Amino acid sequence: MTTLAVVSAGLGEPSSSHLLADRLATAVANRIDVDTKVVHLRDLARDVADNLVTGFPGARLRRVVEDVVGADALIAVTPTFNASYSGLFKSFVDVLEPGSLVGKPVLIGATGGTERHSLVLDHALRPLFAYLRAIVLPTGVYAASSDWGAQAGLVERIDRAGAELADLLAGRAPAAPAAPYGDVVPFEQLLNGGRPTP
Repeated sequence: MTTLAVVSAGLGEPSSSHLLADRLATAVANRIDVDTKVVHLRDLARDVADNLVTGFPGARLRRVVEDVVGADALIAVTPTFNASYSGLFKSFVDVLEPGSLVGKPVLIGATGGTERHSLVLDHALRPLFAYLRAIVLPTGVYAASSDWGAQAGLVERIDRAGAELADLLAGRAPAAPAAPYGDVVPFEQLLNGGRPTP
């Protein structure tokens, strides 16, 4: 069975980062059968810090790293701190061995207070995983506080991102989007007063 690792760096409980990570995992699981392993980094903060100081992971952190590295795909979600990913998120990534994410599909997500921080996906997360030579999916999902109330746009982004990852894991070509302007009146017809040109 396809395995999916879901890493959330949310610090609160409840956490909007955890919620976004769960919704993204559900969007994938609704399309293909996956064995999902969820990691809440807040529960591993001391283990990560100990590893950075000693250079050796404890047993619990080692199991989590093996789950993430051994998974067929990764969903990674972080809260936005100072216009970038959180320190805990980056510290966990630093624990991973160089080359351990090469070729792994990664769906990125982030949460924050306002829409102004949405570029964290493209100026922080995407370059980080590109440096690690992972395959970063085209659609990343950012959720501001206001997105949770409206939900319509957020649900659409989550579904699109989940479909992209599911299609990649299933070996399917992504579905072509419907042409948004399929019923456009030709320019020549508009010049002819709306009547079809002879």
